This record gives sequence, structure tokens and C-alpha cells, in this order.
Amino acid sequence: MNTSPRQKILIVDDEPDIRELLEITLGRMKLETFSARNLGEAQALLQREHFDLCLTDMRLPDGTGLELVQHIQQRAPHLPVAMITAYGSLETAINALKAGAFDFLTKPVELPRLRELVSSALRLPTAGGLSTAIERRLLGDSPPMANLRRQIDKLARSQAPVYISGESGSGKELVARLIHEQGPRASQPFVPVNCGAIPSELMESEFFGHRKGSFTGAVEDKPGLFQAAHSGTLFLDEVADLPLSMQVKLLRAIQEKAVRSVGGQQETVVDVRILCATHKDLEAEVSAERFRQDLYYRLNVIELRVPSLRERRDDIEALAMHVLKRLAKDTGQPEARLHRQALEALKNYRFPGNVRELENVLERAHTLCENRTIEAQDLRLSEGNCTADGAMADLTQIDNLEDYLESVERKLILQALEETRWNRTAAAQRLSLSFRSMRYRLKKLGLD
Repeated sequence: MNTSPRQKILIVDDEPDIRELLEITLGRMKLETFSARNLGEAQALLQREHFDLCLTDMRLPDGTGLELVQHIQQRAPHLPVAMITAYGSLETAINALKAGAFDFLTKPVELPRLRELVSSALRLPTAGGLSTAIERRLLGDSPPMANLRRQIDKLARSQAPVYISGESGSGKELVARLIHEQGPRASQPFVPVNCGAIPSELMESEFFGHRKGSFTGAVEDKPGLFQAAHSGTLFLDEVADLPLSMQVKLLRAIQEKAVRSVGGQQETVVDVRILCATHKDLEAEVSAERFRQDLYYRLNVIELRVPSLRERRDDIEALAMHVLKRLAKDTGQPEARLHRQALEALKNYRFPGNVRELENVLERAHTLCENRTIEAQDLRLSEGNCTADGAMADLTQIDNLEDYLESVERKLILQALEETRWNRTAAAQRLSLSFRSMRYRLKKLGLD
């Protein structure tokens, strides 16, 4: 006989019919329900009882659901709250998510969606276990990293779309994975996609799938990325690289929570949480009319900024030690030691490629160093990005401007190629070059 206590749900709504519908549905899910007709009754119940989930209407006789969300955020921040809003009140729902709500439902309430939301909320990890798990994966004790961990902890307990901003190589995909892994969808797929690496003519098929015979080469039915991420998380990396035509289709899929495969006649319902990232300034892309404003507002419900390595220089030593331990384990060689001058050189380097560049620098130095000691010269850092007390190096010491500019061009092109897994078309798009111009530069620099 199962004697474990039933989980408790607080229902807040002034309409008796809605309360009864929710009570009956949740009762059949073996959950214990408590009901309140207004904000005052809800606050009184929250003082007396411990709840596992709160469902609240937006409009209450003595206040709003947003006030209740804020009240709970202050007193019980790990209690998930779902907002019930009128159909089409998207702005209200987004405000609720920004205030800290877990998710939202629209009236009339669809029971399958209600049961899905409740089950998802009750799968959230209990308070206390999140930060430790995040600290093991996200290294660094600097204030920017401590703040980032707190934000990940909070966002993992929400279903709100998150726009992760930050420079290339700063760890945006790792942050997205942590949000997914610490949330209620952790056991479901995490599907990352580099939007800049998909040829434009294949995008619709890649995102939404296709039916056999829908175009030349479609020899069988194929599900798309949305279907692959069903019940999980779809991470759209470099989302600013999506062409405008695809942005329209993506917006519709997010709004309707359904997709239609190429050549298909019917839509397929999909339940995905959308996380996105780009190294570009997405707001500037909107102003330049290269990114749709309506899609921007749907993706950027909450913005999470990942700090650059320059902003957390105190973390460089811990990161370097971690990378060297991993390299020793991967190669089966003794762990290399970082000479004090080499560590100082790393701390005085600007790292335009951030953590990814630090890993590449150490991997190269690990291979080249003598006697398992990495000296400053083994790092082979670009002088143009070396700093003195955080300032740029003196560019007046450059002997040949053409050679210097060529070295900068080479570095940027190599970085773009590495980030796109040597997809030349995607790398050209990232650098805002035509493919012909990219091909010319590769040939000129001997990289062809």
C-alpha cells in the first residue's frame, strides 16, 4: 500500500466552474487540491500550507495573478506558479513569465495541456540540489559567474523562452544545456542546431521534416528538428543567421506549437522549450531589419548574458588547471605544469575567442612544451591581443601594417571556420562575406 503523502496544488480562481474543473482533473491525477477565490485567501493558504504547484487566474477580485507570482517569488521562490490567462493575451503571459511564472495556460483550458503542464512542474528538482550540479559544470568563482549560476538555477525552473547572449566561445551552448538538464525536461531530448550551418534551401525540411517524394532526394519520410526535440528543448544557436523567410515559419511554429512537414497535409503538435543564442547584437539586427521584431519578442522573453573571459580574469587559473587535467587524461600523459609567467601571460591576454580559445591555446602548448612545463613562449599568444593591466597593446610598435592586418584577417577567418566545423558557406555568412569573397581570401591566405 502506498502511504506517501499526495502532492498539494493551490488553485486560485474566482469562477466556481473553473475551480471545479481543475479540482476534478487534478484529483484524478491523485493530487490534493486547495482552492482560493481571491488573492487574500491564496496568501492565507500559502502561510499555512506547503504547496508543490500553484495555478492562478490572471484576474482576481482583489488583485492580479502577477501580484501573487511576485508574492510567491519573495517568500517561496522554488514553488512553481502557472498563470491562467484569457485566450490571445500573449503580452500578459509574457509578463507573467518575466515575473517568474513557470508557464501559462489559456482559457478555455485544454485538459491534455493542463495535465502536461502539471506533470512537468511536479518533475522539477527540489530546492538545494541545483547549484551544486551547476558548479561542477560551470567553473569559476568570480562575481559574474556566481551571478550566472544563480540565473541558470532560476531559469531552469521556468518554461520561458531564453535568449542567451554573449561573445563567440564564451560557453552559450553549455549554459543552454545546464538550463535544460536542471529543469523538468532533463530526461527528454536536448537538440542543438547551428542555424548558420544549414543551407537556406534545406532549412524548412531540417526544421519541420519532409514527406517521401516531396522533393528530389526525399526517398523517405524524415522528422525535423522540432519533432526530434518533442517534450524536450530546442537550442537555436546563431539564430541571427536565419534568413527572413525562415524567421516567419519559425515564428508560426512557436506560436501555434505545431509544425507541418514539407509535403505534408496535416500539422503535428510539438511541445518544445525554445532556447536561442547568437554572438551578434540581436536588437541591432532588428533595427537593421535583418531580424523580425515579432520573432525577437517571442524569443527574448528573458535575456541571459554570458560574460566574456575578459570580464572574469580571476577564473583563468581555475579554467586552465581544469583544461590541463583533461588533456592529461585524454592523452595518457603526465599533467603539464603552467609556469608562473605563462599564467600571467594568460591573465593579460584579451581572449577574443574566450574559453574556446583558451582551450585551443593550452592544447597546442600542451603538445609543444618541454619537460611537462608550459612556458610563456609555448602559448604563442597573438601580440595584438596581449594587454598590460587590461589595456590594449601599443599598436605603434607594428612594423608592417599590411602584415598585421593579414594576421588579424587570418585569425578571424580561422575562428569562423572552426566555429562552423569548416563549413565555408556558414563561415562566410558569419563574417558577412559573399562566398566568392570568402573563397578569394582563403586562397590569398593559403588556407584553400
